[in-house]
Amino acid sequence: MKLIIGLGNPGEKYQDTRHNVGFMVVDKLAHELGGLDIRWEQSAKHRASIAKAGEVILVKPETFMNASGVSVKSIAGFYKIAPEDVWVVQDDLDLPLGKIRIRVGGASAGHHGIDSIIRELVSDKFIRIRLGIGRGKSGSGIVADRKLHQSSVVQFVLSRFGRSEAGEFKHLVQHGVEAVRVALFKGIDRAMNRFN
Repeated sequence: MKLIIGLGNPGEKYQDTRHNVGFMVVDKLAHELGGLDIRWEQSAKHRASIAKAGEVILVKPETFMNASGVSVKSIAGFYKIAPEDVWVVQDDLDLPLGKIRIRVGGASAGHHGIDSIIRELVSDKFIRIRLGIGRGKSGSGIVADRKLHQSSVVQFVLSRFGRSEAGEFKHLVQHGVEAVRVALFKGIDRAMNRFN
């Protein structure tokens, strides 16, 4: 059994923001794996929306990003799923828009949702499917790639994709789904070779 977590923030205010690309991928993945019969159910116990497709449990935590680990720990414990079988689909500020990287274990690289999951599972051995959302701009185009101050980072990740990014954004979500499907049906190594 695999537990696939899409990271994001609940509520209309955050819908379609860069930080919610994990939610978008698991939503699309749910329909591809479960067809028209797939249903998301809200679980107050686990503080998450959950959909099941065979041996795959898809999850959208409703705890807000910084406490994602609370939902993950609760669901993983309930279904007796080891950290190695927990897969997290996350946005990544440090990857160019549209790039995907699959990684097993390691530090959070400053992503608060990943920090929370590591803390709650007491393990970093879960798989991350990292989706590049690009890096925000600072000042004029001359300093476009300069590291942003924390408040600017928050503002950027909570922003929506611009019209000029629509094609790359659509490609990112579709390729994120494809990366998870390849990993599920052909193995993580095959997915890493193809997408990394």
